Amino acid sequence: MPTIRRLPDNLVNQIAAGEVVERPAAAVKELVENALDAGARRIDVTLRDGGKALLSVTDDGCGMEPEQLALAVERHATSKLPDGDLTDIRTLGFRGEALPSIGAVSRLTITSRTPAADHASAILVEGGNVHPVGPAPGGPGTRVEVRDLFFATPARLKFLKTSRSESQHAVDVVERLAMAHPHVAFTVTDEGRTPVRLTASSGDEEAARLGRLGAVLGREFQENAIPVNAERAGVRLVGHIGLPTFNKPTAAGQYLFVNGRPVKDRLMVGAVRGAYADFLARDRHPVLALFLSLDPHDVDVNVHPAKTEVRFRDQALIRGLIVGALKHALAAAGHRASTTVAADTLASLTPRVAPQTSLLWEPHRPSTIPPYAQTHHAPPPVNREMAEAAWRFQAPQSLPASAADFAPAARAEPPDSQGATPPPFPLGAARAQLHATYIVAQTENGIVIVDQHAAHERLVYERMKKEMLGDGVKRQILLIPEVVELDPADAERVGERADELADMGLVLESFGSGAIVVREVPSMLGVRANVRGLIKDIADELAEMGDAHALKERLDAICSRMACHGSVRAGRPMNVDEMNALLRQMEATPHSGQCNHGRPTYVELKLGDIERLFGRR
Repeated sequence: MPTIRRLPDNLVNQIAAGEVVERPAAAVKELVENALDAGARRIDVTLRDGGKALLSVTDDGCGMEPEQLALAVERHATSKLPDGDLTDIRTLGFRGEALPSIGAVSRLTITSRTPAADHASAILVEGGNVHPVGPAPGGPGTRVEVRDLFFATPARLKFLKTSRSESQHAVDVVERLAMAHPHVAFTVTDEGRTPVRLTASSGDEEAARLGRLGAVLGREFQENAIPVNAERAGVRLVGHIGLPTFNKPTAAGQYLFVNGRPVKDRLMVGAVRGAYADFLARDRHPVLALFLSLDPHDVDVNVHPAKTEVRFRDQALIRGLIVGALKHALAAAGHRASTTVAADTLASLTPRVAPQTSLLWEPHRPSTIPPYAQTHHAPPPVNREMAEAAWRFQAPQSLPASAADFAPAARAEPPDSQGATPPPFPLGAARAQLHATYIVAQTENGIVIVDQHAAHERLVYERMKKEMLGDGVKRQILLIPEVVELDPADAERVGERADELADMGLVLESFGSGAIVVREVPSMLGVRANVRGLIKDIADELAEMGDAHALKERLDAICSRMACHGSVRAGRPMNVDEMNALLRQMEATPHSGQCNHGRPTYVELKLGDIERLFGRR
């Protein structure tokens, strides 16, 4: 029988390193967290060979005394639990856990100096072997150098990715921590490159946070971000979330923090998905950064060795706070859509030619595209008189009276009102309907193109939800009940939910095997509603939800189906009054900037954008 024995310390440290330091980025995370806990205001990270040959973290924090250096590389030694209470963790890392683990699988050098010390001190740990502390040159703060990572465990090196991939993981780690600490400057240097250079943000908390998020996530996020600030029962939620029309195909753009610690918590991710369920298709994900602050006693950060997962004492409180705060912030955005909608539209309209093609802008050929319209560069300087003459030459000629019958068909306002100043409405005044699908409106400084079906779908949806929260959805009795044939299983599933569907204005009952008879429908759907298609869509929705879910918990999905069938369809002609009424309703309805599937309901093009499109700027 094998006997039980105590493992040597170096093997214990190597096992711990396998849990905590799985790759160079994990070591960077631990060291940067230590620097933040030390009160650093500037943190510099240096990488070589993706961190495998060298990773160095330098900070200007409080530093350590020589005797503290020797303790810092021992297991279970830390300065971060003054009361010894594991339920009261107010720091990011545990210096006595990470440093000995890293030192067990690398050549670790720590150089540190307190502001009051005359010189710095250093300690070297090679493969778990600790060398004595000695004097060293260095300024106030701490510099940790990790060389030849995993040289003591070469098998782990085989599982690492390429140097560029490992470097990117380290950059991601630093950027996540930088989001939570906007008043700290960060740099990452890798083989002569500086992929991260973030200066310390100034100003109040919200402005500094948004500035840092814009620096990390990009200017487009900063332009399309909505602030979130909510508090309930001592739990505070702040951050910025992207408009629904500013989304991504994956959840990679979602950054969640608990007490300044980056986490990947399924509860928080589920709450975010629930808050955006009304606004995004299932294959699209929002972009956001949320920061949750609560009493350390109410959250357990020791669920995972790398502390990337947490567990909340009151999960219902956290979920309710996130869902409520995000929905409130999205409602406050009104009909606003992301700026990327217009940018994507302009990009698709910009003419593109092969690089080797050379076009000359000849005055006698007004259809020729200027070269600068293809390259997005500023136009070459042109004499003002020459430019004005060119504009006059290229201006469209007015149609003769005899040719009026050949003008493109469009439903527009009378000619005498075309030159009138449009009313100061955000979505402007309707000017035309194109292809019986799109409404063109004129604003004070541009134009708006509205998808009438997508816009009305959102309006009907919001109205239906409001009525359900009030006195209930108004019904309309069908003169001739509609019989809908379904698969027997679908018919049974829909029939079992008849009482719940009646609360939404849809009165139906089973009609034999494999059929449903519909007697009343929500009045807002109108007489043109496709009842047969609606019932089949609801059957599919119920099949996907499963019998274990109460229908009232998934009202949004069913209401969305009803709104889609009851909205103004594409291809329906509208007069000017109807178009303007739709625009005014959009301005007064929350979330009208996107349909129920996350697509934009309108595109706004500023006059300056249009002028650049035609080379006038």
